[in-house]
Amino acid sequence: MYYPFFDPTMLIIIPGLLLAMYAQLKVKTTFERYSNIRSGSGVTGARAAREILDEMGAENVDIEMVEGTLTDHYDPKQKVLRLSRPVYSGDSLSSLGVAAHEAGHAVQHASGYVPLNIRHSLVPVANIGSTLAFPLFLIGLFMSSAGLLRAGIYLFCAVILFQIITLPVEFNASSRALIALEKGGYIAGDELKGTKAVLDAAALTYVAAVLVGLLNLLRLLVLAGIFRRDD
Repeated sequence: MYYPFFDPTMLIIIPGLLLAMYAQLKVKTTFERYSNIRSGSGVTGARAAREILDEMGAENVDIEMVEGTLTDHYDPKQKVLRLSRPVYSGDSLSSLGVAAHEAGHAVQHASGYVPLNIRHSLVPVANIGSTLAFPLFLIGLFMSSAGLLRAGIYLFCAVILFQIITLPVEFNASSRALIALEKGGYIAGDELKGTKAVLDAAALTYVAAVLVGLLNLLRLLVLAGIFRRDD
């Protein structure tokens, strides 16, 4: 008999959880490391983001400063780029990398980047899936309801699809960031390597999320008996 909160199938997701923990540690330490290395240009993250947005046709996007660390994000509904205080005011490689990456998302939005549009369209169903997938599955498991089990699995698949489509969106934003920073003269020489390290560390968190999701899906399928052979 399987117990959904503690059973042998929990072992399935351990590799993903380990990668996720490593990714979180990696992004934190890498960001801190390159936060201590000032760019030769001396340009702040806010200024770089503003100039990149204006240059790439997203001049209608506003930039705001928010509190916290690594709280940087682009709000497509409000068309606002929100940068954390260290990124907004800082002129480090980390500040420039993160600011340009988020500006990359705004440029994606302005240019109608297809994967970003698909991602936005999946937000409602992904939110529903993240809320209801496991409760429906667990109720179905205890009630031996195949219909509820399938509903939970299908909703969780929507969450994973959202995570998967996020990958090209994030990779593309980082690629745009590096090109814009180098082309605009914000970073040069070895600074490119450090800035790329920051963005690569952040990207690893999204890869880890996909792996955790896929392994969780495998666990749900095992619990549902999909792989069980009837004699």
